[in-house]
Parts: sequence; structure tokens; C-alpha cells
Amino acid sequence: MDYIAIGLGLFLLIRGGDWLVDAAVSLSLRLNVPKIVIGMTVVSFATSAPELIVSVKSALMGYPDLALGNVVGSNIANIAFVLGIVVIITPITVTKNFHKMDWPMMFVASLLFYFFVAQDGALSRFEGGILLVLLLCFLVFLLFFQKQAVVEEPHHSSISNNKMIVLLLLAGGFSLWLGSEVLIKGAISLAQDLGVSERIISISIVSIGTSIPELTASVIAIINKEKALSLGNLIGSNVFNILAVMGITALIQPIVVQDQNLLQLDFLWMLAISFLVLPLVFLFTKMRLGRLEGIVLLGVYVFFIAQIVS
Repeated sequence: MDYIAIGLGLFLLIRGGDWLVDAAVSLSLRLNVPKIVIGMTVVSFATSAPELIVSVKSALMGYPDLALGNVVGSNIANIAFVLGIVVIITPITVTKNFHKMDWPMMFVASLLFYFFVAQDGALSRFEGGILLVLLLCFLVFLLFFQKQAVVEEPHHSSISNNKMIVLLLLAGGFSLWLGSEVLIKGAISLAQDLGVSERIISISIVSIGTSIPELTASVIAIINKEKALSLGNLIGSNVFNILAVMGITALIQPIVVQDQNLLQLDFLWMLAISFLVLPLVFLFTKMRLGRLEGIVLLGVYVFFIAQIVS
């Protein structure tokens, strides 16, 4: 039964990602907004919905490490696992906005998240409120500044009906959420039969499960030659995971760390991998993430998973 749930979850995730990317591209064209901005807002929020649901439910049910580990592990997976796979499939040329605006936003949010939790081993309602305020500033910055900063070539879309765009956005987001729910429940049930701890479940199985929407949306965007949307989705999703998911979760239920390995190991891995993507942009081929960089990222992720389960 667990295997059936995992298979059904994957199917829903693939369909949801397809619908969401189609709608996001069409929306960006109709609003004359750059695709990377749509990727970092609409698509990122929808693909971060599984993390939000899992973290809120986990905190309310008394599993704070699952709530935190879900976001920390998902952010690691988005960059090392998902981005690694995406650039192995097809190289991505990185614009100046990446290291001038997009990456700094992600890394500063990651540092602030770590600081809030590390200073007292908890994420309070007040700190959650600060994260949400920063999210609003982030969205305003994207919509009013980066809209003028990004110049893209015209792209034609087959979806011209506003109702169809809204319907696809809703259907895509819901399908991603439902698919993740089914997939995660099947995976957790399977893992619990093997006696795996809460932290390891959250950092590995749950985080990979909640990162599948990002992987699906990004790969579909790459297939559709929407590379800016793919990269923007991953960067934006990490920002949303911290500012929106952790902000909302902490406001509903303050989080206190139980397993110190989250602070001493997992948070540091998140910061290190978030930083790693910046030098990779310049190291081998300047302003480009290609197959070699993808292999490095996947190698780092395999090593990370190996050390937490060993």
C-alpha cells in the first residue's frame, strides 16, 4: 500500500508541476512580468505549499524537529539535489541578477533563520513575525525593482484565457499539495517500519518528498525552455521556505529544537550548500551552471545524506 501511495503521489506531482508552469508562463506574459519574477513568487509559493502544510501540522502535533528539519532539508535538497539534476539535464546561463539580488536574498534569509534558532534553540512568534515582514519586503522588491531589472526575449504561450490561467494555477497548486501529502505519508510509513528517527526522516525522506514539486516544476520548465523560470523557482522556493513557511509556522506554534544535531550539523550544511552555489557560478565556466557543476552539487548531496544516515 505504501508503494501505491508513493506512485500516486509522484503522478500528482508531475501533473501539478506541468499545470503550474504553463499557468505561470502565461501569467508572466499577460502581466508583462519577467518569468524569473513569476518563478520566484507564484510558482515558488505553490511549490512551497507542501513544506508549509507539513511544518504547521508537525509543530501542532508536537514534532518541532520534523517542522524544522523539513525546511532545512528541503532547502538543501532544492540547491544540491534539484538544481544539480536540472543543470545536468541542460546548462543554465546565469544573469547578473543572480549574484546581485537573488542569491544574496536567499543567503541572508538563511543566515537570519540560523541566527534566530541558534541563539536560544527556538523560533518564537516574534521572530516568525519578523520573517513574514521580510517576506513582504522581498515581494515588493521583486515586483517593483526586479521587474525593470530583468530583460527577456519574447515568448509565445498557448493559454490566453484568464479563467484557464487561474484554473491551472489552482489545479497545479492543489495537485502538488495532494501529491506531496500522499507521497510523504507513504514514505514516512515505510521509514517508520525501518525504525528511522524523526530528525533523519525530516531531513531526508520528508524533505526530498516536499522538494519533488520544485524538481517537477523545474524540469518541466527546462523541457519547455523556460530556464529563468526554473532557476527563479528554486531560489524563490528557498526564500519562501524560510520567510513564509517558518514565519507562519512559528506564528501558529513556536518551535523549540529537540535534537541538537539540527543546529550543530544540518543548519550548517544548509548554509554551506547555499553559499556553494555562488562560487560554482564563476569557478568552471563564468556565469554558467553546467553538467560539471551539477555533478558537484549532486555529489555533495549524496555525501550529506550518507553522513546523516550513517
